Amino acid sequence: MAKTVAAKLVEILIQAGVKRVHGLVGDSLNGIVDEIRNSKDIEWIHYRHEEAAAFAAGAEAQLTGKLAVCAGSCGPGNMHLINGLYDAHKSNAPVLAIAAHIPSEQVGTSYFQETRPESLFRECSYYCETIASSRQMPRVLQIAMQHAIGQNGVAVISLSGDVAMEKMENEELDHPLFVSRPAIRPADEELQKLAQFINQAKKVTLLCGAGCRDAHDELLAFAGKIKSPIVHALRGKEHVQYDNPYDVGMTGLIGISSGYHAVEESDLLLMLGTDFPYKEWFPSKAKIIQIDIRPERLGRRCKLDLGLTGDVKETIKSLLPFVEEVTDITFLEKCQQRYQENRKNLMGHAQMVSGKAIHPEYLTRILSEQAADNAIFTADVGTPTVWAARYVDMKKGRKLIGSFNHGSMASAMPQAIGAQVAFPERQVISLSGDGGFAMLMGDILTIYQYDLPVKIIVYNNSSLGFVAMEMKVIGMPPFGTDLKNPDFAKMAQAIGIRGIRVEEAEGVEAAIAAALAHPGPVLVDVVVNQAELSMPPKIDFEQAKGFGIYMLKQTLNGDGKEVWDTISSNFLGK
Repeated sequence: MAKTVAAKLVEILIQAGVKRVHGLVGDSLNGIVDEIRNSKDIEWIHYRHEEAAAFAAGAEAQLTGKLAVCAGSCGPGNMHLINGLYDAHKSNAPVLAIAAHIPSEQVGTSYFQETRPESLFRECSYYCETIASSRQMPRVLQIAMQHAIGQNGVAVISLSGDVAMEKMENEELDHPLFVSRPAIRPADEELQKLAQFINQAKKVTLLCGAGCRDAHDELLAFAGKIKSPIVHALRGKEHVQYDNPYDVGMTGLIGISSGYHAVEESDLLLMLGTDFPYKEWFPSKAKIIQIDIRPERLGRRCKLDLGLTGDVKETIKSLLPFVEEVTDITFLEKCQQRYQENRKNLMGHAQMVSGKAIHPEYLTRILSEQAADNAIFTADVGTPTVWAARYVDMKKGRKLIGSFNHGSMASAMPQAIGAQVAFPERQVISLSGDGGFAMLMGDILTIYQYDLPVKIIVYNNSSLGFVAMEMKVIGMPPFGTDLKNPDFAKMAQAIGIRGIRVEEAEGVEAAIAAALAHPGPVLVDVVVNQAELSMPPKIDFEQAKGFGIYMLKQTLNGDGKEVWDTISSNFLGK
């Protein structure tokens, strides 16, 4: 019997190993959703907002490395997917988005809820096409999925609800997905040229990103042979930090000074699987070499002395025989010593201080210490990302994701949903800013509806903290950053989720222990110090000048208390 387009679409998703579709129902999706309802092999995860569904699908794809799927009904429904899809695309997450469309006979008539999905999603996908006829199935769907998987990014198909119910005339082009990835490395001649750079250098630093996934052992063998410090970009943290004697921290605005100096003082910086975007943090004098699986990324951030295309793991394995064993460990030891001093200083800021505001550093350290060895952390942009980068210890089984490339607010909680449904037996912890949490707060109801044991930690400083700090740095008093928050713990309890509120530092450890031990979802509302500064590893004159101007302005305006709170919290000890 002939199948409908919707039935074939769901069948192909199942054959591809897709376990669930994240979305919000609507009439233009009815045919597809009904096929999912009737299937025992795939489930529909219902959200309150499509943006949350897209974030969740992106998280699932990042954590599993497999295709994830989200869907939105026609017009506004699929438009709400866009922000989460941008994040997935920039995070190299293989996601298929199903953007339902208005009735096909009405396309082009300015019909109710009419949009142009192909135009809307083109910039956040590798493939975006409309299935206007059953004759395009299953080919267009298969092409879309191959794009998402093969290029590690987003693909979008758009189809009208009536087209989804059309009967397919034939399935002659139906075939399984081909998802194998060949081993890619530079040719021996290129590797020898790379080895020549390395062998001639005196101080080599490795800057490692998300492209170092599954290459931990090879990285350590390489660093050990050439006696190189390893600096990580934020998305490289989970892949390279654990069990790594060569790790000297992170660089960039939210990094630490040991990472910055290891890069700046090198005479050869070797970028491995990172598209680190901040030109201000590249070395001023060193030669720079980049290795990346995506050739279009080579040299787009800085001037390169050599750029090579290859998988980091395979490239290092093939490179090792060409590089000479280094015996001089002076540079490495200097970098390691500075890192240890930095870590000691950071931990000094992460202590419990009675009678004072709760320091977010302390909260994050306690979370890291009490969390499971294979916990999955999601972090909102802004200060929660800063504290996660500095205080979450990445053990071998742990994961850390966030909107680290797209930089969107409100990602942590929906990403935690995607992580929890994909890994129901693992501990999932959302490090949520109060502003980010409130932005997509409605989808705490999704956590409630599915009784997902997500632990939501709200860093409640009643402020858009990172934005306020940016204003201070350029000499502006913060404006429009204050948040009048409710008691989030009481709100969670009213919903049916366990809520815990912490207002004093003495209560942090017990609250986190209780939350992590609870079998269901928990929201922990922690009132943290609003005056905390997430200082960058290097401060230039203009930043210092700007901060001084801010303090002077506030004092002259009569708000000396805020200035004193900032000084005492960050510069006079804690």
